[in-house]
Amino acid sequence: MSRQPGSPEWFRALRPRPAPRARLFCFPYAGGSDFVFREWPRHLAPDVEIHAALLPGRASRISAEPLTSISAMAERLAEGVRPLLDRPFAFYGHSMGAFIAFEVARRLRSGAGAGPAHLFVGGCRAPQLPDPDPPIHGLPDEEFVANLRRLNGTPAEVFEHPELMRLMLPLLRADFEAVESYVYEPGEPLACRVSAYGGLRDTLVAREQLEGWREQAAGDFSLSVFDGDHFFLQQSAPQLLRALDRELARLVG
Repeated sequence: MSRQPGSPEWFRALRPRPAPRARLFCFPYAGGSDFVFREWPRHLAPDVEIHAALLPGRASRISAEPLTSISAMAERLAEGVRPLLDRPFAFYGHSMGAFIAFEVARRLRSGAGAGPAHLFVGGCRAPQLPDPDPPIHGLPDEEFVANLRRLNGTPAEVFEHPELMRLMLPLLRADFEAVESYVYEPGEPLACRVSAYGGLRDTLVAREQLEGWREQAAGDFSLSVFDGDHFFLQQSAPQLLRALDRELARLVG
């Protein structure tokens, strides 16, 4: 991908392919990074190139200031992804990443290029539905962490390491502010297939909230539920990746 000297790179190919037939762009949950998707290229078709979003404030961009707006993230990622759209492509977003993927798809539609052929969303209520939980990003540290535990929207291993938790707090606050301040703007459904995925034991997102994504699909819609909680993408990774592989076969077929 060509970019201007000094400009940030917004996507990274997890395992570059010399001539991919399709690309899958992945967007992480709050506090997550491209590391979330590191194993996916090993389990998906070799002619699908996996790219992970490089959001500021984490991993290779840890020194960059985190963004506190879904809209700001989507604007930058839409520009960053355009040079990579010379192949059929799809988006996968988990939790916060689902909102980001959805808004990037909308921006690509309104620009000169086409949107994704398929939007996969995991562990996220439909964007037109209200957030049932009160905002927590502005709470004092102790209350904020307690609410993170209650909501089960942060990987458990983060809480097991106090030093890691302290390092993660600014990023988690920024990401939760982005989600909690997100305002859905009504618009036409996306002209692509939409697949919503959920966890059987996810206390954060109910099945009917996943079902709401049907409104955002002008094309086919499907809903699948896997064993696990909000992080079923880790707990049921083989099952999820098999489902993705089947759907991505449409892009390369």
